[in-house]
Amino acid sequence: MKQAVLYVCHGSRVKKACEEAIAFLSRCQKHVEAEIQEVCFLELASPSIEEGFSSCVQQGATHIAVVPLLLLTAVHAKYDIPLELEKVSRQHPGVQVTYGKPIGVHEKMAESVVERVLEQNERYPDSSVIVLIGRGSSDPDVVKDLESIGELVKKHSHIEDVRICYLVAAEPKFEDMLAELTLLKNRSIFLIPYLLFTGVLMKKIESQVQLAQEGNNNIRLCRYLGYDSKVEEVFTERVLEAMRNTDLSYTFNGQYKGIME
Repeated sequence: MKQAVLYVCHGSRVKKACEEAIAFLSRCQKHVEAEIQEVCFLELASPSIEEGFSSCVQQGATHIAVVPLLLLTAVHAKYDIPLELEKVSRQHPGVQVTYGKPIGVHEKMAESVVERVLEQNERYPDSSVIVLIGRGSSDPDVVKDLESIGELVKKHSHIEDVRICYLVAAEPKFEDMLAELTLLKNRSIFLIPYLLFTGVLMKKIESQVQLAQEGNNNIRLCRYLGYDSKVEEVFTERVLEAMRNTDLSYTFNGQYKGIME
């Protein structure tokens, strides 16, 4: 068996976002013992999933572990990537394919959030408010998972007031949350964009927070989650999981059935 790993990034029109993803994966690859390792993008950048998969096959891969570089399990992980994999796997029926999980809920992701707060204030008061800003999705699993991460953040930060809001497609909306926060004049407020990379959404957050800070200078915008060492450790776990599960061949019935279940 010749092992390959195909890393699937989301993709972005913002060049820096794609560069950040590739740099992050370059670090992860050092911890992965696979002869073939390729990077591709779901959309808005190249190479495509089809091109990345074909490159693995051309290098002689007989088993490809496909791992999505996504924070949470939503439409991209459940449907969009599997649809692409169904198409390319039919073109290469002799190649075994396993599909890994997104980063998901993990203690280390909560630790990473707390580190973002500590960068702003090493001795934040217990009365502080921590707000996770998620991208949002119509998929209820996204809401459930981010709420679970919020509970882990409470445990690791010892802050009871941890709130969740979303930029699109879920409630509460970021704009509404920001309006509420401007009224909390006597509390330290830490906003953490729960995003892997910079881009259009991050620019939107920055501009709106800047306006809110005019009404409340206790609001602090932390760095987006980014590709730090703890995120790297969790993602590497997901890669190794996908590589080990060679008994799970790729099947498709409207949704991927396998490691994700």
